[in-house]
This record gives sequence, structure tokens and C-alpha cells, in this order.
Amino acid sequence: MNKMTEDYGAESIQVLEGLEAVRKRPGMYLGDPHDGSALHHCIWEVVDNSVDEHLAGHTASIEVNLHKDGSLSVRDFGRGIPVGIHEEYGISAAEVIMTKLHAGGKFDNSSYKVSGGLHGVGVSAVNAVSEWMEMTIHRDGVIYHQRYEAGVPVKPVEKIGKCTDTGTKITFKPDLTIFTHITDFEFDQIDTRLKETSFLNAGLEIIITDERDDEKNVSTHHYEGGLAEFVTQINSNREVMHQEVIQINGEKDTEKGPVTIELALQWSDAFSETIFCYTNIIRNKDGGTHMTGLRGALTKSVNNHAKKRKLLKGNSLSGDDVREGLSAIVSVKHPDPSFSSQTKDKLVSSEVTSIVETVVYEKLGEFFEENPSVGKLIVDKALLASKAREAARKARDLTRRKGVLEGGGLPGKLADCQSRDPSECEVYLVEGDSAGGSAKTGRDRRIQAILPLRGKILNVERQRRNLVKVFQNNEIQTMIRALGAGVGNPSEEESPEEGEFDTSKLRYSKIIIMTDADIDGAHIRTLMLTFLWRFMRPAISEGHVYIAQPPLYQLSKGRVSKYAYSDEERDDIIEQLRGDNPNTKIGVQRYKGLGEMNPEQLWETTMNPETRTMLKVTVQDAEESDRMFEILMGEDVPDRRAFIEKHAKEVTNLDI
Repeated sequence: MNKMTEDYGAESIQVLEGLEAVRKRPGMYLGDPHDGSALHHCIWEVVDNSVDEHLAGHTASIEVNLHKDGSLSVRDFGRGIPVGIHEEYGISAAEVIMTKLHAGGKFDNSSYKVSGGLHGVGVSAVNAVSEWMEMTIHRDGVIYHQRYEAGVPVKPVEKIGKCTDTGTKITFKPDLTIFTHITDFEFDQIDTRLKETSFLNAGLEIIITDERDDEKNVSTHHYEGGLAEFVTQINSNREVMHQEVIQINGEKDTEKGPVTIELALQWSDAFSETIFCYTNIIRNKDGGTHMTGLRGALTKSVNNHAKKRKLLKGNSLSGDDVREGLSAIVSVKHPDPSFSSQTKDKLVSSEVTSIVETVVYEKLGEFFEENPSVGKLIVDKALLASKAREAARKARDLTRRKGVLEGGGLPGKLADCQSRDPSECEVYLVEGDSAGGSAKTGRDRRIQAILPLRGKILNVERQRRNLVKVFQNNEIQTMIRALGAGVGNPSEEESPEEGEFDTSKLRYSKIIIMTDADIDGAHIRTLMLTFLWRFMRPAISEGHVYIAQPPLYQLSKGRVSKYAYSDEERDDIIEQLRGDNPNTKIGVQRYKGLGEMNPEQLWETTMNPETRTMLKVTVQDAEESDRMFEILMGEDVPDRRAFIEKHAKEVTNLDI
């Protein structure tokens, strides 16, 4: 460590190019600046630098603070960024790091053995998209400081005091001319991400403080159990198949240096898999070569054990069957990893596939030999998943045959549109025949189809093992036939099988859920989303599902009529209509149901593509979404009650 400290000086900082392009094209470096991903990625870039100091053995604690003015600071207690004069540029090395793209101490392996921030663009890219940033460095008994505005230094690095500790503090305020739609940091998202970071660094303490409200919100993460404790928490609301979390560790030398693998896994009674992949502590949400290696090893290991113990008759188990109910964390430490982009969402280092596959296959095989009873439980779980998959296939076939026997695939209650071009067509899933009648009359018949659904559809979350009942439900059959793209989530590894949901066969590019603006409407909407998530997930993940936003109020004064979509908007419109006369009695109509609007009103407020407001259903974290459906729509009442009690105070629109 002393040798590394000596090597980490001004001469360690290498420069590859400037950073003007970041402000022009932030999406290339940080993600989408409009949907909140780039805004929060700025935090990860700064935090990851502090985590690198932990990986190098120089800090045990990181502090993250969200300030009232919209800025955020990250403080570590590492070595402090070097401040000596950079030989090539003639300015402080710290200023080089903060203002030059691809500048840092991580391009050779002398300063950092492994690092998440290997591109060297992180903190400088954040600086470029910040209204202002301040850097404070504690190093060699001196406190150094520099301020930047839009990435440009206000003045050179200066000494502002003395200190007895070491470390770096970065404070930045995002430039809201770049981040336009989502401009506020989300505490829960930050808390979740940094909790993961703490899990992956056993013993690292991360303290997050939200100072934006009068009452501070402080969250502390410090886990000595590491990955095993992480998996245990993921499965905290599930019945596990085996109490002991399986842990696997291995290392292999490569031309670039040693690559280490750390893995924790446990099977539960869940119906889906939860696998988190990391490289040098950075979450790779799109997986990559470590995910490929893990999946291959799991399938081979479980099938090999099943055949050895004569637990398997007939065909081998598929990868989907083996992984059903699996919760796993795979963490790779690599001296020089390659990613698909600067956001590091996917690892593409090809050598990692064989390394992970070899290590996991060998170690998991040893575990099964030493723990045959656990191996049998896992095989039995996979066999049950295989039978359920076959039952789903038969139920799909039955549904398809029934559609043919009834004469054509389209249900009678569907008012289809004239166009046959899916890219311009949209279907409204409407609550009730009354609203369906208004929608049919008021729609644009060329591109808008209407499918009225009667009552509440089946809660499919409670029928996961009774798929025949799901597929025989009248309203669900109606939706399946109207959309025309099959039913059943396809494997992530393969193209959809015959009958499984395939977005390329969708008859409409937009599936719009339109329900009443009351508690029953919200429940029906949730039931529809649950069905789509469990049986037509690609429709959501590929951006085809929307929620219509009908108005809550019609406000009138004489012949003037306006619509309000929230209580706040209602109050603003009332004030506008009253003008200078506060005593005017404005007419207020509260819409409880879509059927209360005539066709013209429904078109004007909710269906006209030129004026309507719709919410697009998106998924930032599939695993968390999966868990939410389990808690809120599943059989476990105590878990649901605990969730409601915990989040009750956060409700902002309660309809009683």
C-alpha cells in the first residue's frame, strides 16, 4: 500500500482528450439526461471514485449528502486527489482530473489494482454537466479547494486551511438546462444503489443524509456479511429452499492480470430469477459475459447432478427451469474490463465468460457432492418449474384452439380500427361497457381500437400455478385475442416459442389502459398491469403500455369550460376564472367515472393525440418491480400490511 501511495502522484495522471463534447452529448457519457438516469449516474460516477479508494485500502467510510439547494456532496477519507503540478499541462493534477476527459490515475495498475471508474471520464463528465462543482481535498496536512462553473475553473486550486486527516469531497449542482424533465435526486433510488455498494464491499460504511426537508433523513449501510447477507435480504420475504447461502470464490490469471470471481446464490419458492451482476463494484444492469458464464455453469451443474443422482428422467432441464426461484449476486474484479458504454451497463470482456463458467461449474459441483440433499431440493424445484412450463404451453395451445373454433381470432366486443399498420394503431382497454360506448363513438376510427372489459379481471399473481384458470378467464382471453401476440413471457435467452408473447406480432403499438379516476379504477388498472407483467412482460419493457389520464374535474364559468387533472390544477383554474372577482361561484363537476363524459368530452380530454396526457409504463429495475408485484398482489398478507404501514405517509392522492 505504501508503494502504491508513493506511485499515486501528479505524474500518474494521464490525459487522453478534452471534455467539451460532454455538454453537447451528455447521453454518450452519462445516459439519458431527460429520464433521470443521467442525473443519478452523476452520483454513481463520483461515489465510484471514493469506492476505488476503499478497494485500494484507503477509506472505510463514505458520506453522501443531499442539500436543500439541489446540490449533492460525496466525501471520502482516502488519500486525496493529487494536487501537484502536472508536467504536461502546467496546472494542478486535481484540475486536470476535473477538467480533462479521460484523465485519471487508473490507466496503469500502479495506483489502483482494480477500479470501477476505468474510463477516467466520470468526475470530469459530471463537472461538465453541473451548474457548479466544488472540490475540497485534504492531503499532506493542507486543505485545497477549487470551484468550477459549467466545467470551467473559477480560479486555480488554492490552499484554504490545514488538516490532520485525508480525503476528498466533491459537491455538485446539476445544470438544469441539461437535465430538463427529472431534476430532483430521488432518495430511495440513491439509497438502494448505495446499499448494494455497501453489500459488495463488506465492512464499508456508507452514510446518506437527505437535508432537503426540515427533518433530516439519514440512512446508514454497513454489512460485514457481504454478498451472502445481500442474498439473504433479497429472499427475506420468500421461503428459501435451503438455509445456507452458497458462496463461491475463485481467481484466474490473465494477460491483463488476475480476475477474481465472488458469487452468492440461494433458491427460494419465487417464480422468477433475481441475478445482480457487478464488475469492480459497478452494477451491470444489462448483465454481460459474467451473466452468460454463470447461466451456462448453472444449467450444466444442476443437470449433471440430476443425472448422477438419477433424479432426472427424459430431457435435460432448461436454463429457465434451473434458474426459477434463484437469487444470485455475481461480482467480478477485473484489472482492465471492457463495457458496452461509459454507463457500464453491460460487461463485454470476452474472457470473463469462460472464467466464470469454469469456476462456478467446478465449485458448485463440489457443493452438490458435499450437500446432496440441497442438490435434490434444487433439482426438484427445477422439475416443478419444467412441469409448470409445459402446463403453460398446453394452456396456450388450448387458448389458441378455442379462438380458432369460435371463428377468427378477434373478440366480438372489440371495436377495431381501420388501419392495419401496427406502428400507428392503438388499443384502449376500457373499464366497463358504458365508457366503452362513449370511447367507441368519440375515437378516431382510423387508428384507435376500443376493447371494453367488464369488471375486475383475475388477479393472476395468486394463480401462478393454475395457469389453465388464468387462460380460461373470459376477460383475459379477450385481451389475448385482441392483442394477437400470444401469451406467456419468453425466455431471455431465446426467441419466443410458438404461442408465447412476441411483440413483433402486436396488432397495436400502443396498449392504453383507461379506467375510472377512483379507487376501483385504480384496482382494475393494477390487475391489468399485473397480468401484462406476468404474461406479456415485453409489452412493458419495450415501451408499448400506457395509462390514460382522464380529467378529475370540469370547471365552467358561463360558456367557458376547462378541465383539471389534479386538485392543484383545479384550484389554479378556479383562481384564473374568478379573475378580479373572488365572489364568482365557479361550476365544478367531479368526474368519478369515464361514463359520465359524453363522447366529445372523452375525445377532447383523454383520447385526442394532439391534446391528451398519457403516462408511459416503464421499468427501471425489473427485479424490484417483480418484488413489488409479489408483495402487493400476492398471497402474503403480513408482507403487504407491513409495506402499506411503512409507506402510508407517502400517499399524496387518496380517494376514500
